[in-house]
Amino acid sequence: MGLFIGLDIGTTSTEVFLYERQGKIRGRGKAACPLLVPEPGRAEQRPDEMIAAVLQALRLAMISGGAKPDDIEAVGVSASMHNVMAVDKDGKPMTPLLTWADNRSAPQIEELRRSGAAKELYELTGTPVHPMSPLGKLLWWKENKPGLFEQAYKFISIKEYLLHQLFGIYALDVSSAAATGMLDVSGRGWCGKALELIGIGKERLGEIVPVAEVLRGMKPEIAEACGLLPHTPWVVGASDGALANIGSGAAALGSTAVTIGATGAVRQFADKPLIDPEGRTFCYAFSADRWLIGSSTSSGGIALNWFKEQFMGGSLPGAERRDAIRAHPERRQRRGRQHAVIDSARPGGHIGSGQGSFDDIIAAAMSVPAGADGLLFLPYLSGERAPCWNPDARGVFAGAGLHHGRQHFARAVLEGGLFAVKSVTETLGELAGRPDRLLASGDFASSAIWTGLLADMTGLRIDVPDRCEASAYGAAMLAMLATGELGSLDQADERIKIVRSHAPNEGNRAVYEKLYPLFKDIYRRLEPVFPVLSSMQGRV
Repeated sequence: MGLFIGLDIGTTSTEVFLYERQGKIRGRGKAACPLLVPEPGRAEQRPDEMIAAVLQALRLAMISGGAKPDDIEAVGVSASMHNVMAVDKDGKPMTPLLTWADNRSAPQIEELRRSGAAKELYELTGTPVHPMSPLGKLLWWKENKPGLFEQAYKFISIKEYLLHQLFGIYALDVSSAAATGMLDVSGRGWCGKALELIGIGKERLGEIVPVAEVLRGMKPEIAEACGLLPHTPWVVGASDGALANIGSGAAALGSTAVTIGATGAVRQFADKPLIDPEGRTFCYAFSADRWLIGSSTSSGGIALNWFKEQFMGGSLPGAERRDAIRAHPERRQRRGRQHAVIDSARPGGHIGSGQGSFDDIIAAAMSVPAGADGLLFLPYLSGERAPCWNPDARGVFAGAGLHHGRQHFARAVLEGGLFAVKSVTETLGELAGRPDRLLASGDFASSAIWTGLLADMTGLRIDVPDRCEASAYGAAMLAMLATGELGSLDQADERIKIVRSHAPNEGNRAVYEKLYPLFKDIYRRLEPVFPVLSSMQGRV
């Protein structure tokens, strides 16, 4: 049948798509994996739950597509970036998986900035020094868990853990390695300065391989569990960000993609490393002749999820839980020990949990004019990456008055996330030139309202491809490339069709041009306050 699998390991769920040779979706599967938030600043996952989700999603996709094991030509792998875990010599987890959203290493990152090492590391690796990166997380382990740090056999990502479970090797593609903050910006090997700073040798990290590296010989029991043959080729693939560009029609040099899921990013491929003098953008090696440059925000659908869960329900937030505790006093003692869980299996847990879950909040937002009648929202609920790279930043509503209703707050949240995307678009534009359009991917691309508002915000044309699952399709296309079905990456864009385009609404644009400087000014004025607020959270 000639089917190719695109496997995308996200933050709170794994999705699998079966594609025919020309890109038609034959089947799909999805499995949830909760994100644990044991205390403010931490964001973890259980590695074995994530592997179970991968296998479940693969089985569901095979069943959905009516596919037999020998129908599959190859599997391509996409995975989220900036995650790390420790394993022992037997490959067993010694820690949870620390995700991109885990900010526990903020003190270590601040020390690197004070000492001047952060600037040097950025120039050497192309990765902004921020708690999101594994470099900072390893420094945290070294200082706070020295016994664990010394005993750990290797520090690996979730992709490496998956491939070790399947093939017995720790393989990490150069694209994902670049996002660790420990790879030389050339892409040719681990950065000696970074490893020296952390105090580890390269033998404690995975083996760097090309994005089109092919693995064969999957363990038979696992192959049977997911419905594949042991000799089915697996292509190591790349980071979800790089593959989102390929899967949305932005594989060509200089073509710019915007992705908004739980978070947001604006990226393009370049033929040489481009480093921002102010350290605001990333530059990740992808192949011998391509680097992924861009900027990212921690805001996006995650803010809409938060607002919908906490403020759009029919009852007061927490009312049901308080009633349950009154009815069962023994629960009071358990509450402090329980993890908070963000689960894509329940509404609001993840942007990918279904576009329908956002219909009400978007409808409420659109019932009031652009600008929400002077109400602004800083969407920094989990700190912020570009352009400020500030883990202490926090969410703020500014300008609230008695005349504002829930619909105004809904619009402010929606617009605040897009203001953040506008800021990273401008940051990349300063480095690589203003684009003439943005190719949309991620869950937001399925909403014409959402993508239209981004056109109003940025003043750019937004083109929406015929698929939203860009990272999974990009992974499948790398599998096609590695097995000869696709001649080159330059041919990838030819397989993408544009289904709709948005030009800016000049009326809305005029409003946003007035509000955007105020949005930035509010952050600037509050920047000295954020560390104080951040230090108090979880302690008062």
